[in-house]
Amino acid sequence: MRKIEWPTLALIGATYLVWGLATTWLATLWLPLAVIVAGVAISFHASLCHEIIHGHPFRNRLLNEALVFPALGLVIPYLRFRDTHLDHHHDEHLTDPYDDPESNFWDPAVWTKMARWQQFVMAANNTLLGRMLLGPVVGTVCFFRTDLRAARQGDARVRKGWLWHIPALVPVVLWLAFVAEMPVWAYLLATYLAHALQKIRTFLEHRAHERARGRTVIVEDRGPLALLFLNNNLHVVHHAHPNRAWYELPALYRQHKERFLKRNDGYVYRNYREIFGRYLISAKDPVPHPLWQPPAE
Repeated sequence: MRKIEWPTLALIGATYLVWGLATTWLATLWLPLAVIVAGVAISFHASLCHEIIHGHPFRNRLLNEALVFPALGLVIPYLRFRDTHLDHHHDEHLTDPYDDPESNFWDPAVWTKMARWQQFVMAANNTLLGRMLLGPVVGTVCFFRTDLRAARQGDARVRKGWLWHIPALVPVVLWLAFVAEMPVWAYLLATYLAHALQKIRTFLEHRAHERARGRTVIVEDRGPLALLFLNNNLHVVHHAHPNRAWYELPALYRQHKERFLKRNDGYVYRNYREIFGRYLISAKDPVPHPLWQPPAE
């Protein structure tokens, strides 16, 4: 029997408070700062949605999901995020261009058939700067296209996810229409910033590796980005213990550091400063999966 996770509850409350202040009071003082603060709050909301997916802060799933019901980020339905993310947690499929919904790798056969401009966009998207600037659009378009195809093929899970997204948008739309002082265009900019911040976390979470256990990263950062990502930068710890709360992950890593680094074959970075320095304008990985083999017929 797990007690209520008060740190997570407090952070959810603080996120809505900051979001509300940014879109009202702060927007009347200085709009550029309001956009940045709102973007950070929306990004925190995305990280908290990830916590909710893994069963926090209550033991009741519906109660947890009610806490993040408003779709502050506008674009991705929570139920679709939940379903695809849980599919992603099948570690044996990590980075697979088809079976891992969060993979950034493409089937080499598909890559060779892309138009030259598509290859250019995808190559730019494989740098950290490109992932932040282009990634929200590239990722959303690919997500929409995949879900649209699944919905047309009769996937009830996809249809349900998008139908429930409509009422989740209602409180945000009403807030922007009748309460917020922030213009809609500025809120859309804040939303884009939120998605760009999340792209920093996902940029190199997983690498191509022959063994599934060696595909997941550790970023030993303990700064503001680690807080924004709710310690999900210690990603192999999260994959090994997906039901542990965000504030428990650093202690788990300290206690079993050697085991985790052995588990992921030393796939580790000291901090996000190192990652920015190495990959801001340089690609870490190729776009086509370097190890992927098509299934035998």
